[in-house]
Amino acid sequence: MSSPCDPQHAPAGDVGAALMMIDSRLKGIHDGKTGTDPEQQAMIDQFTASLDSKGANDVLDGACTLIFMFMTWLRKAHEAQDKDVIEYVVPSLVATMRMMPKSVRPETIPTMAGLVVAAGTGLSPNLWRKQYGDWTKEEMTPLEVTAFLLAEHINRITDDPDFATRTISEALSSSDED
Repeated sequence: MSSPCDPQHAPAGDVGAALMMIDSRLKGIHDGKTGTDPEQQAMIDQFTASLDSKGANDVLDGACTLIFMFMTWLRKAHEAQDKDVIEYVVPSLVATMRMMPKSVRPETIPTMAGLVVAAGTGLSPNLWRKQYGDWTKEEMTPLEVTAFLLAEHINRITDDPDFATRTISEALSSSDED
C-alpha cells in the first residue's frame, strides 16, 4: 500500500528558485565572507518580495524537494558504505542547528529533524510536514538552513564546494531534456 507521504504525490515546487537561494548561501560561505553578499542578498530579497502566496508555496515545496534529493543522495552514499544515513546525518544536523539559536529557534529543530528523517526514509518531506498543519513563519528560515546544511554536508563528503548544487542543476537539466 502506498503512503500518503509518497514522493509521487508531492508537488516538486520551484526547485530552481530554492536552489538559487541555497547556492547563494553556499557561495557566500565559501567566498570567505561572514555574511551573504549584499548584492546577492538584495536580489534574493527582491525575488522573495515579488512572490505571491502561490509562488512562495512553490519555493517552499522546492526547498522540500531539495531536502528529499539531498537525502536520497546521502542515503545512497551511506548505504554504499553499509551505514545508516539517519544515524550519521541527523545528529550532526541537529547539533549544528542547536548552535544557531538566532536563525533556528529550538522549537523548530524537531520539525526540521523530522523532515530529514522523512526524506531519509523515502517519504516526501513536504507531505510529511503537511499532515501536521500549515507551515509557520518561524519555520521558514530553519527550512532554508536545513537544505543549506544538507548541501554543505554533501559538499564536504565529496570535497567539492559545488557538488550538491551542480548535481541538482544537472538533474533539473536532464529532466528538462526528457
